[in-house]
Amino acid sequence: MQKDHGLRRRVPAWDALQSALQSILSHKLRSLLTLTGIVIGVLAVVSMFSSVYALKRLINQNMEGMGWNYSVVVTADQEDFMGSRRRVKRRVLRRASQSVRRLNYDDYLALKQQLPLKSSYAMIESGSILRLGNKDIEVRMRAADQEFFANKSYGLLQGRYYNRYEEDNLLPVLVLGYHFAKEQFGSANPVGKPLQLGDRRFQIVGVLAEDQINKDNDMNFNSWERRQDLSAVYVPLKYGVYNFGTNKGLHMIYLQARSEREFSAMKNQARQLLLARHRMYPNFGFLDIGQMMLTITHEISGFMEKWNITLIAIASISLIVGGIGLFSTLLISIQERMTEIGVRKSIGATDRDIFVYFILEAIMLATLGALLGIALAWLILTLIGKAISFPLYLPLQGVALGLFFSILTGFLSGLYPAIRAASIDPIQAIYYFE
Repeated sequence: MQKDHGLRRRVPAWDALQSALQSILSHKLRSLLTLTGIVIGVLAVVSMFSSVYALKRLINQNMEGMGWNYSVVVTADQEDFMGSRRRVKRRVLRRASQSVRRLNYDDYLALKQQLPLKSSYAMIESGSILRLGNKDIEVRMRAADQEFFANKSYGLLQGRYYNRYEEDNLLPVLVLGYHFAKEQFGSANPVGKPLQLGDRRFQIVGVLAEDQINKDNDMNFNSWERRQDLSAVYVPLKYGVYNFGTNKGLHMIYLQARSEREFSAMKNQARQLLLARHRMYPNFGFLDIGQMMLTITHEISGFMEKWNITLIAIASISLIVGGIGLFSTLLISIQERMTEIGVRKSIGATDRDIFVYFILEAIMLATLGALLGIALAWLILTLIGKAISFPLYLPLQGVALGLFFSILTGFLSGLYPAIRAASIDPIQAIYYFE
């Protein structure tokens, strides 16, 4: 008996849902016009959220592609490495420089082995002369390990990167930057050819591809520095350590933490380790790129959140207009269904049943409008994404917010008409049109 009683309690709600759907489908044009405001409102909310989300994702991807996030650059003390006679302004911690090792290859290996790193590379930069015909061209030569190319997102146009065997055996191989290869070799493939730089002869094994980060978008992410990178030529780090510098000296070491949470600890550990290896003498510098990028990222996130609020306020106007249209349609619908309301009440429908019937119709109309708005937003974003060659996704936050506000709009718009319909006297309703 209890099971049958529970079934009878569930039937009116299901019946109300079916009746509401039947009413919507029986007035297709009116329902569609009623949904227009809600569809436009949801379309605006989802599209605006998607644009903000895409911009934020573009910035984060490009910062990651350039190796800026969660990273520090350790630089050699220029007076110590270059042998310059320039005085360092700070003399408090100064000691006899000859008794302290400069930043070197062994420091780099120690940092790689003892720190939890996502990525790391070291570099030495040197100049050389390329003799072409009757003129000499100054060439920027860099010694770096392979992780430099991966970290900076530099792909290959031709050939390959130098390999571990060439690195370990100090073989004179070159990877050319895209702009250097284009200027010196044009459209020809230089891979496999020899190249005389100064008094050293190298074999070209690869050519870097054009900068993909700044190629297809209007936002220039550090394009000047990246053009310099692609105008240089690269040799294995170990070859540069033993041929360019003295006592395995390095110009810089790049360190990247695995996450924002590990960044500060990694930076402090690196400093302490280098101080211990350099007899507590700080003949090196820290360029805290990661902290600067974290600050910029947080500022961008804060700005995006404020912009989202502004966009929601603008888009909510369309939802309000849609809600007013829905409210008017439901009021008119009450007049059209007077006989139906009277018959339902006369055969046992309660005020609550009539209320549920009308409020469900309002919510269903609003939900259908939201779904149509989301589908239209997806279609528009897909077409725009293909046109600009950048994928635009439907952000879950925007979809959820659009659905929530649509359902809320439907509920509030249908509340008064549902209460009014539920309070109608059944006798007056049956004889309303007589």
